Amino acid sequence: MEDTQANRRKKTRGEDYIAQGSILAVAVVITKIIGVVYRIPLTNILGDEGNGFYGYAYQVYAIALMLSSLSLPTAVSKLVSVRMAVGQRRNAFRVFLCSLLFAVSVGLIISLAIFLGAGAISEHMMKAPFSIYALKVLAPGLLIVAVMAVLRGYFQGLGTMVPTAVSQIIEQIINAVVSIIGASVLFGMGSRAGEKAGEKLLGPAYGAAGGTLGTVVGAAAGLLFLLFVLWIFKGGIRRQIKRDHTKEKETYSHILKVLVMTAIPVIFSTAIYNINQILDLTIFNHIMDAQGFTESEYMALQGIYTGKYDPLINVPMSIPYALSTSIVPALTTVVMARNKRKTHYQIDQTLRLTTIITLPSCVGFLVLASPLMVLLYNDAGKVPAQLLMLGSVVIILYGWSTITNAVLQGLNYLSSPAKNAAAALVIHLGALVLMLTVFKWNVYALVGSNIVFAVIMCVLNQRKIRQVCGFRINLRRTFVKPLIASAIMGAVTYGVHFGLDRLIGGRVIPTVLAIFVAVIVYGVLILKLGALSEKDIQALPMGTRILGWCQTLRLMPSREE
Repeated sequence: MEDTQANRRKKTRGEDYIAQGSILAVAVVITKIIGVVYRIPLTNILGDEGNGFYGYAYQVYAIALMLSSLSLPTAVSKLVSVRMAVGQRRNAFRVFLCSLLFAVSVGLIISLAIFLGAGAISEHMMKAPFSIYALKVLAPGLLIVAVMAVLRGYFQGLGTMVPTAVSQIIEQIINAVVSIIGASVLFGMGSRAGEKAGEKLLGPAYGAAGGTLGTVVGAAAGLLFLLFVLWIFKGGIRRQIKRDHTKEKETYSHILKVLVMTAIPVIFSTAIYNINQILDLTIFNHIMDAQGFTESEYMALQGIYTGKYDPLINVPMSIPYALSTSIVPALTTVVMARNKRKTHYQIDQTLRLTTIITLPSCVGFLVLASPLMVLLYNDAGKVPAQLLMLGSVVIILYGWSTITNAVLQGLNYLSSPAKNAAAALVIHLGALVLMLTVFKWNVYALVGSNIVFAVIMCVLNQRKIRQVCGFRINLRRTFVKPLIASAIMGAVTYGVHFGLDRLIGGRVIPTVLAIFVAVIVYGVLILKLGALSEKDIQALPMGTRILGWCQTLRLMPSREE
């Protein structure tokens, strides 16, 4: 009976990754939408200069966060899921305790380093001295998020994304409220201080610091929720540990060694993704400065990139991230069972769903770039819209590279994404310098070079996956069908917006209705074309009920391919 229940639990952890990933994806999309919405008043409060300080400080924070905690959810979930798959519940909990101590130690050291070194980083490395205030505010958040990352990784390793999902929503709501209030209050204080000191950038700098305050307070709220969940389920965890009769008891020194060896390649690949952004902005600032642009001018351009372009692009890109979070422990479990057929099926399903989500997002941003910028930021300028149009393809490429990174990690090839990212980074930086100095593409070079980076990552990752497990992409189902549906959707969306804009005008109704029509048209087409199978739909939360609705409405093809 015990073995039967263990097998059932193993099956659940191995096969409900799409449902768990979908739960997390919904939460992540909600948080990204909240992020876009609250960045509208925040952007208006800070102005382009303040957004530049905010974005730059946040990029440095992202690098430090990656070193202290960003790879921990993946590493911890992988180690916990491996032990849970073979019934070692006590060792799984020991992984959690060891990871927690590691996170507190590393998070505290890096948090202090950023706080004490904020002046040198902002002035010498970033060439944006007024970012110091935002950096100092962000520093304590590194310790908080490091601890929170371990808790999320532990729950994910147990096979549930719900605590992570809810904590992310709580974190973002608190973040949004505190960021707006903090930016407004501190911008006023900075402006008054700037008038006395004769420094007009002091207001935006203080405002950026107020905006980053929400990040820290929101993270603290998310951590408190996760601790509350852990406290609620402490009895169940103790009972599971008592039922564990495994003789092998891993030492903390061994667990720490395995944790570090698992985390280092993940950290390295994640580091390159994050350092990619900070290096881009640093190179951009130095070259723009050398070309005669003032700090106010190039920080304003950077503010458009980090404050308007990035938040929008990150909304659809968050879904592949959520799926990648769930695929690592699930694929690890299947690989341990040496089930090649199921391994290929999970890879195919995840890559297909990623394409089905990212392709229409790319097309949507391409045809509605200017209306979206007007709707969200009341900005009818050419630069924001052109950035969004040029960068729309990044959604597909980065989504694909994120998923293939996770697939390789789930296949236990942890160092491959790091090696591929290193190669892509070198070519990417060369392309960025070329685009800025020779072609003088200005802020568009930031987007163009990111496209180069993502293309290389996709090619190298996919080639490695094929080498290690023999998986081949079904081009027709993975790309052709979603592309046809996206193209038709794009044409209909453009036509609807064009017609409504001529008939009634305004910044809200034509764009909102065009998006609504786009979602319906694409949903119907993707089902009619058979890009989603019955198994795909059943794997979603409430999948059986959704499949019944689709069949009732005759949206599914007559037979599966």
